[in-house]
Amino acid sequence: MLYYALVFLVVALIAGVLGFGGIAGASASIAQVIFFIFVILFVVSIVMRLVRRV
Repeated sequence: MLYYALVFLVVALIAGVLGFGGIAGASASIAQVIFFIFVILFVVSIVMRLVRRV
């Protein structure tokens, strides 16, 4: 999942450099959403691991 966030981030950066504002904005938004989903799932995974040990 983090891989897809990085791919969309790179697409957004390239599109931004080339002047495609709409594509850059959409790709950046998708990358941001995927990254936050990854972070939330990562934190839930850590919490579940800590709960399981206790």
